Amino acid sequence: MLPVDPSRIRNIAIIAHIDHGKSTLADRLLELCGAVEARDMRDQYLDSMDLERERGITIKLQSVKLEYQGYVINLIDTPGHVDFGYEVSRSLAACEGVILVVDAAQGIEAQTLANTYLALESDLEIVAALNKIDLPAADPDRYAAEIEQVLGIPATEILPISAKTGQGVEDLLKAVIDRIPAPTGVEDAPLQALIFDSHFDTYRGVISSIRVVNGRLRSGDKILFMQAGTTYEADEIGVRTPSPTPVKSLGPGEVGYLISGIKDVRQARAGETITVASRPAQAPLEGYREPQPMVFCGLYPVDGDDYEDFRDALDKLRLDDGSFTFEPETSTALGFGFRCGFLGLLHMEIVRERLEREFDLNLIATSPSVKYRITMNGGEERVIDNPSVLPPSGDWRRIEEPYVRASMITPSTYTGTLMELCQKRRGQMVKMEYLSPERLELVYDLPLADVVVDFFDQLKSRSQGYASLDYEPGEYRQGDLVRVDLLFNGEQVDAFSTIVHRDNAFEYGRRTTEKLKSIIPRQQFEVPIQAAIGGRIIARETVRAFRKDVTEKLYGGDVTRKNKLLKKQKEGKKRMKSIGRVEIPPDTFIRALRLDD
Repeated sequence: MLPVDPSRIRNIAIIAHIDHGKSTLADRLLELCGAVEARDMRDQYLDSMDLERERGITIKLQSVKLEYQGYVINLIDTPGHVDFGYEVSRSLAACEGVILVVDAAQGIEAQTLANTYLALESDLEIVAALNKIDLPAADPDRYAAEIEQVLGIPATEILPISAKTGQGVEDLLKAVIDRIPAPTGVEDAPLQALIFDSHFDTYRGVISSIRVVNGRLRSGDKILFMQAGTTYEADEIGVRTPSPTPVKSLGPGEVGYLISGIKDVRQARAGETITVASRPAQAPLEGYREPQPMVFCGLYPVDGDDYEDFRDALDKLRLDDGSFTFEPETSTALGFGFRCGFLGLLHMEIVRERLEREFDLNLIATSPSVKYRITMNGGEERVIDNPSVLPPSGDWRRIEEPYVRASMITPSTYTGTLMELCQKRRGQMVKMEYLSPERLELVYDLPLADVVVDFFDQLKSRSQGYASLDYEPGEYRQGDLVRVDLLFNGEQVDAFSTIVHRDNAFEYGRRTTEKLKSIIPRQQFEVPIQAAIGGRIIARETVRAFRKDVTEKLYGGDVTRKNKLLKKQKEGKKRMKSIGRVEIPPDTFIRALRLDD
C-alpha cells in the first residue's frame, strides 16, 4: 500500500446524543465509499458486541479507513453516553474535525452540547447535520435555527440528512472534504503517535488504535510508550478497511492499528504517546490523563465456590476494558467478593452484564456508592469508597462528598417538576437558559451520591422521556453526612450500610426497613429489622414468626396439658431468638436495593 499524501487525508469523528443516528450514519458512509460489500452489510456494522446491538448504543469507539474520490477519510464512531465521555475526548484528539449529528425531531440534547464543547476546546472544525428528516415529526428549519442560536453554526451550513434512507449523506461527505482541514505533521521529525483506543485479543494481545501526528511508524520498529515507560517491538501495523489490513508504515496524519505483543491493556491506555526508542520525541503529546472511577459497588458471586472463576473473569475483562478497577473485599453477609470502581452507572451495568454473559457467572451487586474524603481528628485525610469502613463519628471532624455539574435540556413544560427533583436531591441551581421559546437548559450542582442511584430514571419519568442529562465531575464539598446501618436480629449486615445526608436518613431508614420486611422470609422466631445511626435506632420493622400449632396432637383432656405445651414452645422460641441466625436469600439484596420498585 503506497504512502498517502497528507493533503488528501481527512480525520473525523461522529459525535451526537444517544440514539440520534451515529452508527446508522457510519453504516451509510461505509456503503457510499464501497468499504463493505452489499451481501456483508448489516445494521450497526461497526458495533461488534452483542450488548451494543441489543441496547442500540455504542460502548466501544470504532475506527475505519474510507476512500472517496481520491481522498482518504479516517472515520471514528464514538459512544454517546456520558459515562464514556473520556473515550470521546481521546477520539477528538485524533481528529481535525467532527460531524455533529442532531435529531431533526428532537433537537439539541445535553450530550450534544457537551460533545460540541469538547470539539470546540480541541479547536476542531464542525460539520453539523440534522438527521432523521424522513420522520413525520421532523422540523429541520426550527432546529437549525436553534443550533444557530445555541452553538453559533449558521443555519444555512447545517445539512439535512436521513442516515436511514441515505438522503443527503453524499452531500455531507463532500462537505467533510471541503470544510475539514488536512492534518499537519512533519515526516522527518521524531515519531509521535497517539493511542486513542485499545482492546484485547485472546491470540494477539492488545490491539491499539493509533493516530500518527509526527514522524513515521514502521513495522519492526522498537517503540517506547512514553507515559508507561515500557519498550516493545511493533510486530504489526495496519489500517481497518474495515477488516484489518497490514501495511509497512504509517505517516503523518494516518490512522491505523498497532500490535506489539502487550498482554495488559493498561500498558497501552487511551491517551498514551508512542515514539521510536532509538530516536525518541522530546515530550509526549498533551492531554493524557488516567480515567478516574466515579461510582463504586461490591460484586459477589451468588455461589461462594465461583470466587476463583470470578477473579479470573475480572482479570480477563480488564484486559479489554482498562477503565474499571477492582480489589478484594469480604462481607459478613455475602462472603468473598470484590470492590469495583466504574466510570458511571451505565458502565457498571455493562461490566456486570458482560461478566455474567461472557463468563457464565451469577453475581450480586451492592448499592452503588461514591468516594468520600474524611479529615480525622488528628488532621489525617482519608478517602473511602465503601460505607462500611467509615470510622465512628467521634474519630473524624469533617466529611466531604463529590459534586457534579449536571446539565439538563428539557421542554419548558417540565421545568417545575425537574427543579423540584433537583432540590429534593440537594441541588443548587447554577443557571437556567432558554434555547428557544419551547426548550431550556437547566444547570445544577448536585451531590454525585444522589445522582448515581436513580436520578436519570426519575428525570426521564418526570419529563415523559423528553429531558436529557449530561454531567461532569465537580469539587468536593463538606456535608452533614451519616452512615445508616441495618441490623437483623441485632446483627449488623455491612452490605446494606449506606452514607446519606442527615436530613434524609430517617426517610431512607423507614423505606428500607419497610421494603425488607416485605421480602425477608419469615423464620421460626420473630426478626426485628432496624436502621441505626451509630447506636441510635431510627426505624424498625418486625418480621413475624411462624406459629407452629403444638396443640394440634391433643384430643381432649385437661387445659393444663395445653398450657404446658404452649409454655414449652414460648421458651424454645426465646432460646432460638437468642442463638438463631437470620437466613437472607441472595436475591433479597438485589430486590432491597431497588427501593423504588
